[in-house]
Amino acid sequence: QVQFVESGGGLVQPGGSLRLSCAASVRIFSIYTMAWYRQAPGKQRELVALNTVAGTTDYADSVKDRFTISRDNAKNTVYLQMNSLKPDDTAVYYCKGIWNGSHYWGQGTQVTVSS
Repeated sequence: QVQFVESGGGLVQPGGSLRLSCAASVRIFSIYTMAWYRQAPGKQRELVALNTVAGTTDYADSVKDRFTISRDNAKNTVYLQMNSLKPDDTAVYYCKGIWNGSHYWGQGTQVTVSS
């Protein structure tokens, strides 16, 4: 059974940092394109960062130069390092694994940026 589980969310002050993790229960993690999404209250879910099988990355304009997506295929884990956090970054953050046309979502982790 394919499963992705996020962790690392929490409450942080503006300007602070958090690192989210997403652990995958899959046979071969390296074949999955991995992505982080977020959904703020009353808003649509949006793509935050993407990490492809080839190792290329892409980011939403709102998080460029602040967030970094990375993966450790040996640990079946993808990370999202978030720096210089702003109140607008408050949302539930989800990871998604994509392989062979199938999309697998995690359950989400709450990130709240507030003083």
